[in-house]
Amino acid sequence: MLVYGKNVVSELLKSKTKINKVFLSNEFNDENILSELSKKEYKRFHMDKNKLDKMCNSTYTQGIALDIEEYKYYDIDTIKNDDTASFIVMLDSLEDPHNFGAIVRTCECAGVDYIIIPKKRSVSVSSAVYKTSAGALSNVKIVEVVNLTNTINVLKDLGFWVYGAEANGKNYRNFKYDGKTCLVIGSEGHGLKQIVTKSCDEIISIPLKGKVNSLNASVSAGILIYEIEKYK
Repeated sequence: MLVYGKNVVSELLKSKTKINKVFLSNEFNDENILSELSKKEYKRFHMDKNKLDKMCNSTYTQGIALDIEEYKYYDIDTIKNDDTASFIVMLDSLEDPHNFGAIVRTCECAGVDYIIIPKKRSVSVSSAVYKTSAGALSNVKIVEVVNLTNTINVLKDLGFWVYGAEANGKNYRNFKYDGKTCLVIGSEGHGLKQIVTKSCDEIISIPLKGKVNSLNASVSAGILIYEIEKYK
């Protein structure tokens, strides 16, 4: 997988992620990153920035890119065996990698234990997600599952109370999230699937006072995540 940008690279250099190759523009001069790169014998390739940008299909490479191993997802057994987990965010068929990356970044900052996504019909970890998350992916555990409703039932058996974020739910401020909590965020434009909605313990909403009838998925997630985080 090809990832790029200074923040992403800085985080990956501090992680255990396997780095296969390093691509640098001829003008790259970030001393901190160059110092970290010099500590290990990475395969380096120097090139014109325009060529680097074209290779990454982006003009926001900031002169550096890494070829890294594919992201290794966790499975549900990881959660089953983690007695310390108390806050999980589940994403129901999110489609936009930029929303996904923004949510990953918020989850990392708020100390969310796990993010759960479905294997099919959902955004997955990509270069765009790495970039938008500003490297937070290196510090977040993402669990990939076959079926969200079955997973919700597993979480309930583990003592989690599951809140689905959807329009026409109860005001999110009316709850105390002091137990094990799973927050389910729906896809852009479609929200939660009906079967997922029925599986949740409560449906919560963010009151809207304007004329627009919904918030961006990552914005909604940010508001709700930090409300729940207050009780952790």
